[in-house]
Amino acid sequence: MTTRKGRLYGVGLGPGDPELITRKAARLIANADVVAYHQGVGKSSNARRIAADLIPSGAIEEVLEYPVTTGTTDHPGGYAGALADFYVECAARLAAHLDAGRTVVVLAEGDPMFYGSYMYVHEMLRERYETEVVPGVPAFAAATAVLAEPLVRQTDVLTVLPGTLPEPELARRLADTDGAIIMKLGRTFPKVVSALRQAGRLDGAMYVERASMAEQRWLPVADVDPASVPYFSLIVVPAASTVEAPMESAPKPPALLRIVGLGPGPDRWLTAEASAVLADVDHVVGYAPYVNRIPQRTGLQRHASGNTVEVDRARFALELARSGERVAVVSGGDAGVFGMAAAVFEAADDFPDVDIEVIPGVSAIQAVAAKAGAPIGADFAVVSLSDRLKPWSVLEQRLHAIGEADLVLAVYNPASRSRVTQVAELQKILLEHRSPNTVAIVGRDVGRDEESLAVTTLAELDAASIDMKCLLIIGASSTRVTSAGRVWTPRSVPEEDPHG
Repeated sequence: MTTRKGRLYGVGLGPGDPELITRKAARLIANADVVAYHQGVGKSSNARRIAADLIPSGAIEEVLEYPVTTGTTDHPGGYAGALADFYVECAARLAAHLDAGRTVVVLAEGDPMFYGSYMYVHEMLRERYETEVVPGVPAFAAATAVLAEPLVRQTDVLTVLPGTLPEPELARRLADTDGAIIMKLGRTFPKVVSALRQAGRLDGAMYVERASMAEQRWLPVADVDPASVPYFSLIVVPAASTVEAPMESAPKPPALLRIVGLGPGPDRWLTAEASAVLADVDHVVGYAPYVNRIPQRTGLQRHASGNTVEVDRARFALELARSGERVAVVSGGDAGVFGMAAAVFEAADDFPDVDIEVIPGVSAIQAVAAKAGAPIGADFAVVSLSDRLKPWSVLEQRLHAIGEADLVLAVYNPASRSRVTQVAELQKILLEHRSPNTVAIVGRDVGRDEESLAVTTLAELDAASIDMKCLLIIGASSTRVTSAGRVWTPRSVPEEDPHG
């Protein structure tokens, strides 16, 4: 005779008020054979307290007591190892009831799948037993209801953050979002307050404790005593769109947008002028990898976006500047060399009231050339091999002209995941005009820890090994390599013999 297995339910109880338990959750609890719940060491279960009036008198209660709650443990695997073993044990205890054909309800505060302990046993058991998750009102929904103030609206982005994140990461994410919820406070509270201050989000941030419970309280984060903060608390950071703007009391300064070249990588290549500008602005706008190079500080908001929306990014920055904000658009290398400066000026016709200042930076070609020696000591040309904004036929014409003119050539954006043939095409075109022994330089990630620099010839250039992290320099006929492997191009060019 086959024994019918039981069914497992993960039941959300909401944030604390028993009246916020859903009707479905109440029905399942009242009909459960086994009611399981987690609790801290030496503590009573908050989940059981919420559902106490619903637990049937004949139900088996499984108390799942955490082995550790503070992060201090003698377990060889540390805190994570201790909890991993604990959840395996929990799953085994529940499985025994399920194998006996019992209906098991695991109580979860808030929602079972939102920072809940239930999710770990769910993942272990769902392939072996029938399971169902009953959602619950999350704590942050109760907190915003307590405050009775909008959190986000329309296209605002809401980010939910654990207070256990490292402080710099927490500050970065707070500065990059519209509205935020910060959970898991307790001992993390002082660090969270510091991150809010760095991100310029402390003003308006509200602290809510034990939302929906009889002992609930709320007040501005800046007024909270850190020693009084329990685990059952969170911080609500409303989006700027939900906060009433203050009355203007002074005329706005002239609108100014600054475009800053960050150099090709290491901080030591950031100019003093660029550093001063970045320290003076309240907003940094740019492609995400470049924005991420700007350290978070108090009052700075960072706006990162993708790699193919340059004009949209420029318009966003111009709008901010026109509204009176102090804004910098950042670009790798020099912003005027295949960078954001041209995109800003492309969008600037619609913003005649915004002045634009370009702050130069060390360009990638300068960095690679310096690492190689002095290959651009004479006349040279610079080309981006990307055909996203210009047709390949135009690039072919220009490469032929550069090859015929015998100019040193620097090549940006030589390849990408979708462009894998163009370096070989460039090689073929230049070999129509240059000797196979023409010097070729491949610089990859120059200035970073992974940097490499190879000196080869035009004929031996391995086109398949070139990627987006590379910058190429193809020498002129006069470019030379010293016995020490340094590359240079003489400044002088002999006069051509008119008689051949």
